[in-house]
Amino acid sequence: MKTPFLFPNAFKPIGWILFVPAFLLSVSISVFNINTEDYLVCRVFTFANENFLGSVTNSFSFIENSIVDELCLLCLIVGGIFVCFSRLKNEDEFISKIRYESLVWATYCNYGIVLFLTFFIYGTPFLNVLFYNTFTLILFFIIRFHYKLYQLRKVSENEE
Repeated sequence: MKTPFLFPNAFKPIGWILFVPAFLLSVSISVFNINTEDYLVCRVFTFANENFLGSVTNSFSFIENSIVDELCLLCLIVGGIFVCFSRLKNEDEFISKIRYESLVWATYCNYGIVLFLTFFIYGTPFLNVLFYNTFTLILFFIIRFHYKLYQLRKVSENEE
């Protein structure tokens, strides 16, 4: 079956190598409230930068900034997309159906949670909800898709 929108199968291991460490690092930083402002500081271009009072300063300029969070998010998203949308070795119509259903399920689940949290989390903590929302869709898809593949393999083994 031809699936032109999927990456080659060789991208999947690269995706896992990027996604898993970035996910663990992001969760660790968040759970243990680790300050990363002193790590990987470099000069970066900014469209807008705000000071501690919230007013925008230094628009369209270069600033010194830690890029740990940006690198984590980059690895989470790129790695997650590689894992989600890399062709399997035996990609067929049934796998495509599982992939489609998992994507729809993950989208419903993700936005259902975001809508629920919209009514119960306010202020600055809601920014954390929006941050996590950038990769939870990918995470939900990975979990559901691979769980369904596991169930398919289990049924196939029992039939033999």
